Amino acid sequence: MSIRYHQGGQSLKATLNRFSKLGAFVWLLLTASLVVSLLNRDAMGQQNAPMRLTLDQAIDLALKQNHSIHLRSLSVDQMRSKKDEARSNYFPQIKASGSVLHITELAGIEIPAGSFGNFASTGPVPAKSLFIDQGSATGYTAGVGLEQPLTQLLRVHQANVAAKQDVLVAQTQLDQTQDAIALQVRQLYYNILINQQKLQASQEQLTTATVKGDETHSDVARGNALEVVDLQSRASILQAQQQALILKLQGDDLRRQLADLLGLPVSTHLDLDPDTTAHNIDIPSRADAIRIALDQNQDLRTARQSLEKAKAGLGAAKDAYIPDITALSRYSYQSGIPFLVHNFGTFGFSVSYDLFDGGRREAQLREARTETRSAEVAIDKLQSEIEVEVEAVYDRIEVFRQTVDVAEQAVKVRTEAARLADRQFEQNAALNSARSQAHADLSSANASLFEADFGLSLAQADLKRTIGQMPR
Repeated sequence: MSIRYHQGGQSLKATLNRFSKLGAFVWLLLTASLVVSLLNRDAMGQQNAPMRLTLDQAIDLALKQNHSIHLRSLSVDQMRSKKDEARSNYFPQIKASGSVLHITELAGIEIPAGSFGNFASTGPVPAKSLFIDQGSATGYTAGVGLEQPLTQLLRVHQANVAAKQDVLVAQTQLDQTQDAIALQVRQLYYNILINQQKLQASQEQLTTATVKGDETHSDVARGNALEVVDLQSRASILQAQQQALILKLQGDDLRRQLADLLGLPVSTHLDLDPDTTAHNIDIPSRADAIRIALDQNQDLRTARQSLEKAKAGLGAAKDAYIPDITALSRYSYQSGIPFLVHNFGTFGFSVSYDLFDGGRREAQLREARTETRSAEVAIDKLQSEIEVEVEAVYDRIEVFRQTVDVAEQAVKVRTEAARLADRQFEQNAALNSARSQAHADLSSANASLFEADFGLSLAQADLKRTIGQMPR
């Protein structure tokens, strides 16, 4: 019995040891799982955390990641490559060529017997007719040649001028896109902040409508008001709720648009700086703005560059009447061609001219003249439109300045009204709904002032873009 008990004790001890090891393993596994879960939760929290952006940071991010700007930048690189391609035509072309040709029948030289005389000592010379082949049936040629265009350089020069203008047009369009994106970022950024202010004012209006509804319901219950008044109060509450929902939907849509403009996923949560205020942008006077716009406006710069390109095309169309003269030299190897050494060189000039082309060159010349004239008319048209646009933007700036003044006065009046409403409510001289309505009107007035300030800043930024400057 004692032996059995001892063996059973040993078995029990081994079992307990195994369970303790298993428990330690399970404890370590649970600890590791908990740590991984916490890390994943922190990572998900960081991913879902809103992205805080100031206005300057948003503009810088858009200029770096916006897809339209990226496409314009690639277009500039493409035009530069085409310009390098056009510039290569200035240089001589070195080409290697070779051929293998098989001739079906060869000509030869036949010398009849006795053609060189008939002598007593030797007999006829030659003694019998001879046939000498010229070359071989299969011939091989190879060589390296250099060709340098001469008169064609006139057209090459015009093509390079046109290619250079294409690069400048692409660069100007890139600058124009950057200015437009910067203005759009500013506009969306401001609209989101304005939407937040309006949403806050709408929520206060909803609170006011709810307070009025409670008071109206009590009046109806006491018999001091008709039931229709209670229904109208409920309708006002529903209308305020609807307005708040519309503003919230507009805010979400504006945030998605801003995220897409910044080159971010549309689901990115953006947290804009609530302390952002509308900064007055330094702008020139009206006369100086028109002068600067006529000199630096991107559309006008593009039109002038297009005119230079059209002039280059007109010059190339005129140069097409000049014969093509090319200097050339070549080093060749041949095998199978009669009366030529295996290695030889050639050099000289080649001239070609189209005597009749069916009127193609004349048509190209007329087309180039029309294109040049169209570019000149486009410049005149743009100059007039830019003057009108600058005047219109300046008028809008003046209106926004007056709007800001009016909005500031309205805020002062609403602030005083809210103060008086608070005092009357404290003295039991006014209902809670009147006090709440005064504060809601003050919030709406602040939102209107906020919108007017941002509208003025946007108009000033638009003027900067119109005169060809970055709206920063």
